[in-house]
Amino acid sequence: MTDTGAVSTEERNPGWTYLMDMDGVLVHEEHIIPGADDFLAELQEAGTPFIVLTNNSIRTPRDLRARLLRSGLDIPEKSIWTSALATATFLKNQRPGGSAYVVGESGLTTALHEIGYVLTDNDPDYVVLGETRTYSFEAITTAIRLVERGARFIATNPDATGPSREGSLPATGSVAALITRATGREPYYVGKPNPLMMRSALRAIGAHSENTLMIGDRMDTDVVSGLEAGLQTILVLSGISTRASVGTFPYRPTLVLESVADLVGRTADPF
Repeated sequence: MTDTGAVSTEERNPGWTYLMDMDGVLVHEEHIIPGADDFLAELQEAGTPFIVLTNNSIRTPRDLRARLLRSGLDIPEKSIWTSALATATFLKNQRPGGSAYVVGESGLTTALHEIGYVLTDNDPDYVVLGETRTYSFEAITTAIRLVERGARFIATNPDATGPSREGSLPATGSVAALITRATGREPYYVGKPNPLMMRSALRAIGAHSENTLMIGDRMDTDVVSGLEAGLQTILVLSGISTRASVGTFPYRPTLVLESVADLVGRTADPF
């Protein structure tokens, strides 16, 4: 493990709250990362508040809980925060009771229904683009035409690709680029690396930035958004970023670890 920006003794906080990415930190696809179950069990036994974040907007928290249970991780629905939920929270604050044309799946449509949004292709306030494994040319064409007519363009996250067993899949950022190229309109991205995702998660569990840690596997999304939200950050090397790549960025995480297994036994004070 590497301490890249040690926190002084007086800055240490024995009452940490944890935000953490899901893929690359707790699981790879459907497989648990060794030690993730022990790490979460320690947090739960100590009553330490935590929330799991994901930029993927396909599934609802209930669906994700079931997926994680199959992998061997028992995480309550209330401890799962998706880019779809962050997007819904953002839209509720921006334009309560509005309307949207959605290109996405149940994770996004459910989140928007729950804030009272009407989903329509008839003069919506917003076009909201999320993740889906079945992007439709017809739906994308409709989105382009609605943006051209003045609908505001929102996307859940900027990820250009997503993983699959066969290789990379085009994700929200790639399809957003297509719509942007056709309309000249850039979307507002709500998910990571926008620190808004972190702040909305903090509000969801009543936590504060000064005593919260962000654990992620990507320098360009997890670490930078944690820093911009005022959090201490831990990079784990069990996902995308490598030890060698850390030095290529103009910012650094507080701590670099091989995986969350290195936090077992020290969650009260990881520094």
